[in-house]
Amino acid sequence: MVSNAVLITGCSTGIGRATAERLAKRGHTVYASARRLDSISGLLDAGCRTLQLDVTDEASMAAAVAVVEAEHGAVGALVNNAGFAVERAFEDTSMDDVRRQFETNVFGLIRMCQLVLPKMREQSSGRIVNVSSVGGKVTFPGGAHYHATKHAVEALSDVLRFEVAGFGVHVSIVEPGLIKTAFGDTATASSGGSSVYREFNEAVVKRVAGSYEGFMGRIAAAGPGSVARAIEQAITSRNPRTRYRVTAGARMILATRKLLPDRAYDLMMRTQFPRPKA
Repeated sequence: MVSNAVLITGCSTGIGRATAERLAKRGHTVYASARRLDSISGLLDAGCRTLQLDVTDEASMAAAVAVVEAEHGAVGALVNNAGFAVERAFEDTSMDDVRRQFETNVFGLIRMCQLVLPKMREQSSGRIVNVSSVGGKVTFPGGAHYHATKHAVEALSDVLRFEVAGFGVHVSIVEPGLIKTAFGDTATASSGGSSVYREFNEAVVKRVAGSYEGFMGRIAAAGPGSVARAIEQAITSRNPRTRYRVTAGARMILATRKLLPDRAYDLMMRTQFPRPKA
């Protein structure tokens, strides 16, 4: 029998939580996970099973997958949602922060895919949905390392999609634009730094916060439910799309970046961010 169990990472807030609630409401068997179980205790009332899962810890990841496989034979669908952003000048970002960014956004995603694939292949069926970002296609000042992780998610997903299609496993990428969640708060918690970049770092924090709250937030942002709908489509569609771009703002910035030469895009960024200089 083919498993219909859905395992979602990063469910404490935002997209992960909205996805868990939506899928459970629609009758899916949902295993919602987070680093801290107390942060997702409320999802039990929504009909979810809850698991402690830290995507930076091998034992934690393996244990969570083992629970689902013991009860359903396989993970039917994996939603790799866990992630965060470091917003800071390239030179000012510590290597500890860079490593933590990649461990969470990239290496954890890779390992989760590796852990669920053997049983998916055995049942000749499976869905993997990797939550990327519009930031996997375009870049903004101050987000070098975050963008690098999301570019990596795009590349990894494209290769994985080809390699596992013959086993009945579908891989989709979800590319949200501005989504009004607590992610905006965690993404802006990196001001300060060296005197050379202090003004720039503070401007980045204000700009990111303003994107969620100002004019662009009103016309281009959406709630996490819009991403949850796209994830549901990727899991349930007979022929899921390779990419789901969420919000009009995401489509607008992707189209703009495609049209503009690099130097023109840099000039546009200079109207939005102060350029560090001596």
